[in-house]
Amino acid sequence: MDRETKAAVLVTGGAGFIGAHTAKALHDRGYLPVVYDNLSSGFREAVRWGPLVHGDIRDARALSDAMAEYGVRAVIHFAGLIEVGRSVAKPDLFWEHNVAGTVSLLTAMRDRGVGRLVFSSSAAVYGQGGRGPLETISEEAPKAPASPYGDTKLACEWMIEAQCRAYGLTGVALRYFNAAGADASGLIGEAHEPETHLIPLAIAAALGDGKPLTVFGDDFDTPDGTCLRDYIHVTDLAAAHVAALEAGLPAGAFEAVNVGTGQGASVFEVVQAVGKALARPVPHSVGARRAGDPPSLVANPARARELLGWAATHSSLDQIVADALRWERNPGYGAGVRGKRKVRAPVA
Repeated sequence: MDRETKAAVLVTGGAGFIGAHTAKALHDRGYLPVVYDNLSSGFREAVRWGPLVHGDIRDARALSDAMAEYGVRAVIHFAGLIEVGRSVAKPDLFWEHNVAGTVSLLTAMRDRGVGRLVFSSSAAVYGQGGRGPLETISEEAPKAPASPYGDTKLACEWMIEAQCRAYGLTGVALRYFNAAGADASGLIGEAHEPETHLIPLAIAAALGDGKPLTVFGDDFDTPDGTCLRDYIHVTDLAAAHVAALEAGLPAGAFEAVNVGTGQGASVFEVVQAVGKALARPVPHSVGARRAGDPPSLVANPARARELLGWAATHSSLDQIVADALRWERNPGYGAGVRGKRKVRAPVA
């Protein structure tokens, strides 16, 4: 897709963490990001770079109307439920929102002749990940999701791929690993409710704004015994979505692409990085492993370089922590409204 046309791009879930950063990246590239979100977990204040259409991803008519109103030519699809534990307790809810919602979106796209889709997938499609702590995961690795959340992401990929073959849609599924960090401006960042991600929890613990951190297991087959994860800065992740939008792929093509750095950081390394940034220790204790936690999830990012011309440039652990901390301390959106997260920050 040629950015010189300054085309409108529908960003479903664009009031969320990754969606808001991608909307900013689209704006910076000359696109008009049209955010479509029901604000059930995202935030109106995060919609800064284009219009907001309040709507549900399961409503094909509302999606079609939004595409027609703004002349949408492509879609980046984030909308859906993401909490792995909740998916285990309520799998039907996840299939309804994630899979049926994607069906509605594809229906609307066919109705309006919108032929390009970038889908927010997940490393959760790989389940337990690589065979060893130092092995990276390629796109050809076995798909064995360990949760209903992962099942729904993989089902959506299959459905999109089938639609590409049947109707000439061009689709890219980005399987990303651990999104983290915040925009360098400090205006948008990460604020889940409740917060479950390691870096903001470690920062909150160190600042005294949250409970002491619990490290879930220190007896994994990894160098320091804690889980290894591939942390990707949300700014890099947003850039990957724009690159996928602009990739020179023919009609009918479908590609699944890992988005990561190829480097793993352990839980203890994250704790140390946060402590270093704040010049104070992160209060923490070691608890039992969580059921289903793989020892290592680290991407092989070669296909992203080859197909999209993309590579992470902001994703050192120190940079991620520094930007996340700037966001937390922002007097307008972080420290000034801590405890009122519902009015200040985007959530994926």
